[in-house]
Amino acid sequence: MASDLLERYGNEISELKLIPSLGGVYEIEKNGKLVFSKKQLDRFPDLEEIIQLID
Repeated sequence: MASDLLERYGNEISELKLIPSLGGVYEIEKNGKLVFSKKQLDRFPDLEEIIQLID
């Protein structure tokens, strides 16, 4: 998913972090604001959902 986002947004992304974690945590933030949490929703997002959330 990270490579797909970089391919789509190119230089528009100033930072992209992948931080390993335990316990099923998978979170996506934009400008310090949480936009998706697998732990809260109990599911993984698909790429199109993430694109909608960060656009």
